[in-house]
Amino acid sequence: MIRRTFLALTAAVALAAPASAQTADIVDTAVAAGSFGTLVAAVQAAGLVETLKGPGPFTVFAPTDEAFAKLPAGTVEDLLKPENKDKLVAVLTYHVVAGKVMSTDLSNGMKAATVQGAEITIMTEGGVKVNGANVVSADVAASNGVIHVIDSVILPPM
Repeated sequence: MIRRTFLALTAAVALAAPASAQTADIVDTAVAAGSFGTLVAAVQAAGLVETLKGPGPFTVFAPTDEAFAKLPAGTVEDLLKPENKDKLVAVLTYHVVAGKVMSTDLSNGMKAATVQGAEITIMTEGGVKVNGANVVSADVAASNGVIHVIDSVILPPM
């Protein structure tokens, strides 16, 4: 009886473990973090949710709500308007690099092509920076890539 109960319990734990050990995708990870409300709203408005939930892998330099708050008043509201969707997509995809780039892969002066098309520059001396934005938390794992949290919104060259 004890052996049967032990085997049943072991089987139940084994079957449940993969579901709980599974990492969420980039979008769900950002939502769960609670500090990316503006970014998530922008990704939704830009129609990029399905892309960032896709297989990837992606590296996202994710600005926090505080980073978006640093932009001039009205900037976020303006970008979220339907008529500015192309601009919003350009800004958001400038924060995304194809592939999974961990902090250990970064080097000083490194250039990386973004999904938007332009390059970003990564500096590692005195702390990691992406186009001048500080990486405040690195290597946040997601099932389809990695998130590096940044303290400023980076804007593509015009």
